[in-house]
Amino acid sequence: MIKPSDELGQGRRSYDARAWRDAFEYLSRADEEEPLRAEDLERFAVAAYLTGEDDRFLEILGRAYKAYLDADQPARALRCAFWIGLTLLLRGETGRGTGWISGAQRLMQREGLDCVEQGYLLLPSAEQSLGGDDFDTASKTAAEALEIGERFGDIDLIACARHVQGRVLMGQGQVEQGLACLDEAMVAVTSGDLFPMMTGLVYCSVIDACQQFYALARAWEWTTALASWCAEQPQMVAFTSSCLIHRSEIMTLHGAWSDAIEEAQRACESRTARPDTQQPAAAFYRQAEVHRLRGEFALAEEGYRSASRRGFEPQPGLALLRLAQGDTVAAAAAIRRIVDATSNRPQRAKLLPAYVEIMLAAKDIEAARGACRELAGIAEGFKAEAMEAMAAHARGTVDLAEDDATAALGSLRQALEAWQRLEAPYELARARVAAGLACRVLGDDEGANLEFDAARDVFERLGAAPDLRRVAALTGEAADRPSHGLTPRERQVLSLVAIGKTNKAIAAELGVSGRTVERHVSNIFNKLDVPSRAAATAFAYEHDLI
Repeated sequence: MIKPSDELGQGRRSYDARAWRDAFEYLSRADEEEPLRAEDLERFAVAAYLTGEDDRFLEILGRAYKAYLDADQPARALRCAFWIGLTLLLRGETGRGTGWISGAQRLMQREGLDCVEQGYLLLPSAEQSLGGDDFDTASKTAAEALEIGERFGDIDLIACARHVQGRVLMGQGQVEQGLACLDEAMVAVTSGDLFPMMTGLVYCSVIDACQQFYALARAWEWTTALASWCAEQPQMVAFTSSCLIHRSEIMTLHGAWSDAIEEAQRACESRTARPDTQQPAAAFYRQAEVHRLRGEFALAEEGYRSASRRGFEPQPGLALLRLAQGDTVAAAAAIRRIVDATSNRPQRAKLLPAYVEIMLAAKDIEAARGACRELAGIAEGFKAEAMEAMAAHARGTVDLAEDDATAALGSLRQALEAWQRLEAPYELARARVAAGLACRVLGDDEGANLEFDAARDVFERLGAAPDLRRVAALTGEAADRPSHGLTPRERQVLSLVAIGKTNKAIAAELGVSGRTVERHVSNIFNKLDVPSRAAATAFAYEHDLI
């Protein structure tokens, strides 16, 4: 039992050890015994933020702000005001956030301060300009913040301003130069010397930028580094869910669909461990995407709706779901609406492949060709291999729809090679199906069958039921394949159930949570239409599933 007088010391030591939950609890008790001083209030606030106690963070840091003013330390008060304002802005509370930043700027002018906090207070303005595509203003503001950071030798401000400059360059189409700036900022971030909150924010922002501009190798590199940083601080809640969502998206691309769903579910669990935190909407979207690709349409629908209820735009996934369900009219209306409402070029690039696919299904080849040309122009400007592969695939499918199989095959070969290099098996298999159709039009039935066979193998391994049915229809095979709709992970779980292992033992063997195993077992029962583990085992042996 810790003596009451030791609570503050234990809180400080836990803070230094980055045991954030322990620090929060010790400092909370110490604060109840005797109100903390300003520096300890800052520690208390940071521990609150990193453990998901967002409202407590704002309240405690507000107290620290006042305590620093009372102690005639206005510069330290300005730092508190910056973090309060930035946090509110990131939460979408623009009025309150702007109020804190503006008040801090007035305080700085009134006191005549020449301090590093001047640079920090420029960062929200740079972010707002960047968000409004006012790249010139954002660039100038970030450069001013960087100069102040370098003058005062503040590594946190330098790293943050440098990463903003990188994102500005990428937004202007200078992707390679922008990535170089991000890499420079990340050298400081990965050194472990930055303030924990700044570390997490820059990590997430850099990964977002890399994914937005399809710099997939870097996105995976920094996501892996973020995962390691989070793992070193097991009591941290903030940033953990963001890391898991990034990992889920990249795992989906690389064909690890079961793992992608598990990471997205963990993201939800990490944010719901505390009743006062919001579930990350993007995690529901990531789950829905995998369910859609597997043909689990009811689960996909639920995921998209859950994302939408939490403020996340469920497109283009929901439109593609409607297309897969045969409702082309609804799909076309949805994708037209979101494309017309989107002006940001990287965001349009995410939507245009789905737009092309849906417009071709709706027999609007002219619209598909226009979107194809736009996607090619964006890809040429950004020089991202994944985007170039998307453009080549779209161009090939449009050429095929216009009966130019030779041109289609040329474009599709470019897409195939790029998806192969990017280790994106599902996209590669889809390109193979399109290439097979082009070969068939050109009279090369053997070449077509080779492409279809290669695609089928991938779809079967991934559990991509809708694509398997399409290949079966194209080749005249029976659509009901031996998997009975089970994913590779579900078949793995079924094999362990069949030898008598409990859910707990299966979870330990596969390295997943018990809840995940329960979900897999429930899915197996539903898909096989069996009531029990014994019946599932009998079905598996009867139908050669294991």
